[in-house]
Amino acid sequence: MSSNETDLRDEKPQFVLPLVVRIERDAPPSRTDALETAARAVLEILSDDRSLGEGEWAQAIADWQDARIRKVVRRARGAEWRRAGALPGITVGGTEAEVRVFPPVPLDSWPKDLARLQVSGTDLDDPAGPGPVPEGAAVLWLNPELDMSAGKAMAQAGHGAQLLWWAMPDADRKAWREAGFPLAVRTATAEDWSELTASGLPVVRDAGFTEIAPGSCTVVSEGGTRFAPQLRLPRA
Repeated sequence: MSSNETDLRDEKPQFVLPLVVRIERDAPPSRTDALETAARAVLEILSDDRSLGEGEWAQAIADWQDARIRKVVRRARGAEWRRAGALPGITVGGTEAEVRVFPPVPLDSWPKDLARLQVSGTDLDDPAGPGPVPEGAAVLWLNPELDMSAGKAMAQAGHGAQLLWWAMPDADRKAWREAGFPLAVRTATAEDWSELTASGLPVVRDAGFTEIAPGSCTVVSEGGTRFAPQLRLPRA
């Protein structure tokens, strides 16, 4: 994208897609499950009838996509999570994780019950490891050279899912949605990352607002065997 196009995006009103992950003190989700659930939550709101055509969220989605595609992940537990759940949005469940996604809001005008939630404290891990990629799932490959908090990585996984969604023809979108958006988030090997970024697949380049340098490549999105686009790479 040229610098002129970037400048035009920056001049437009800025919106953000809020995502809230449930992190209870005694039962935090695994990191990979949280990332995958956040990615599916983005796909759910993009494909929801309320986000399309004359739907009640359609204008907010259009305004958000017309500027920078910002996503911010906050955490909640207990009463905070219940209050967030009372606001218009969609809750998506993973194996353990729960993520609620909300229609985009102006960057400086969050609903009170979301604005009070913390961005920090989303450090999660994978005690048992992420496991193999399910057959036929799309894969969101993370840059192995970047150290991102779970919240930052959740937002990046959401970006990757969105770019893959945009890259698909309507028939593939329909099939992916009907299948429940099967996807996996995995960290690429250094060797594969070099090949992935040169493959022509959708690449997320971060704007550099938080944690990492502007222009950093964070995610490459590879379609599953039932969904395009895809790249067959040897996997260890």
